[in-house]
Amino acid sequence: MKSIGGKLSLLAASCACALSAQADTILFKNVNVFNGTDNKLYENHYVLVEDNLIKAVSKDVVEVSDAQVIDGSGMTLMPGLIEGHGHLLLNGGNLSDHENNRTIEELAERSTVNARAAFRSGFTTWRDAGGLNTGLRKTIDSGMLEGPRLYTSGAFIGPTGSHADFSNLTTANQHFFGSTTSMARNSVSFNADGITDIKAAARQNFKQGNTQIKIMSSGGVASSFDPWQLNAMSPEEISAAVEIAEAYGSYVMSHAYSKKAILRNLDAGVKTIEHGFMFDGDIAKKMKEKGAYITTNMTAFSPYLTQIEAINSNPASKRKAESATKAFSKYIENVNKYQPKWGFHTDCVGDVTACIKQTDHTIFLAGKELGNFFTLKGLTSVNGEIVKLSGVMDPYPEGKLGVVEEGAYADLILVDGNPLEDLSVIGANEKWFDAEPREADLDTIKVIMKDGVVYKNTL
Repeated sequence: MKSIGGKLSLLAASCACALSAQADTILFKNVNVFNGTDNKLYENHYVLVEDNLIKAVSKDVVEVSDAQVIDGSGMTLMPGLIEGHGHLLLNGGNLSDHENNRTIEELAERSTVNARAAFRSGFTTWRDAGGLNTGLRKTIDSGMLEGPRLYTSGAFIGPTGSHADFSNLTTANQHFFGSTTSMARNSVSFNADGITDIKAAARQNFKQGNTQIKIMSSGGVASSFDPWQLNAMSPEEISAAVEIAEAYGSYVMSHAYSKKAILRNLDAGVKTIEHGFMFDGDIAKKMKEKGAYITTNMTAFSPYLTQIEAINSNPASKRKAESATKAFSKYIENVNKYQPKWGFHTDCVGDVTACIKQTDHTIFLAGKELGNFFTLKGLTSVNGEIVKLSGVMDPYPEGKLGVVEEGAYADLILVDGNPLEDLSVIGANEKWFDAEPREADLDTIKVIMKDGVVYKNTL
């Protein structure tokens, strides 16, 4: 028979198969499987996990001696969720607050709380889009702390006055990387002006073991000095970052809003466009040609947008948000029309309660505007492809992520319900700031497994 991934199963057809159990063998039985790629549930299946990988997926009965058995009758087994663009270390109120009021010790300690909350909400992998280096990943991977697999970008890289500039108005960038700022001294954000500095900044990030490079090639909204229309980096500067990333066998992710900035990045070899609000048919064609992806924070289209502290605390940011909203009005229509490789993306800056609420609201908005299946693919298989772009810098090279298929990592969640019909089973909430605060643990997520280890089982 065939498994749901379309490959030949290890299990013989039309029989009750018996496999000899090994250490750390877990069998899910009677589960409905969402495999991360297909718009359907595969009902009443068996999924066998050996050590940290999925060994088999079958509709036939599987019998394994001495295995731990999890009976998920009527529930959906699906890939662990993947955050495509988050900021665990940016847990203060706004960019100025991070620079002026928070020590790196405080930010780091809070990042552990955010990481555990994300994990307990079903996110077993997290691509951090700037600010976080490798210390938290090493701590989680050592087993000392619960949390998702981490793909980190290290310090943001952008020129003086860009979306990567955390400094005060009067701070002079008198030294490489703007090291007069706290954020630069602590490898959170580098001001790198010109090709030489950009290459050195990228090399420094890879030296620290980060998995990809994040550049700020466009202006933004929640920042002090840059109009969102700004094309902050020249083609040559973007190409410099790409050159170093490719030398390390990895890739560049780029903050880009305007059409000109997006096309400039794609032409230079950037693999993931972050935000990409002016996405259209020309960009879709270029993305397909280049094998590129887009991740977008759907909260940009929320009626709650101006209540974000990082925006409403700054009059300039509030004005930028208003003009950006008008300019980005075709985004949803174009994504639905052209169906790009789209990754889910929350982009929360804030504390654990705020980020839980924002993630839940983002899932709701994505489902409402782009459809549940498109959203679920973005939360699983597409983001799984994105993190694997890190190539030889990938700290988890043994298996795929974001799919339920033979040979993939056993990163799985068992949910009470059908997410293709109802995204609330993974947290979706129409409310945002007025949502009731919730614990990180969702009652509807009954089992959380990462790397073949069960971290939660309430059955």
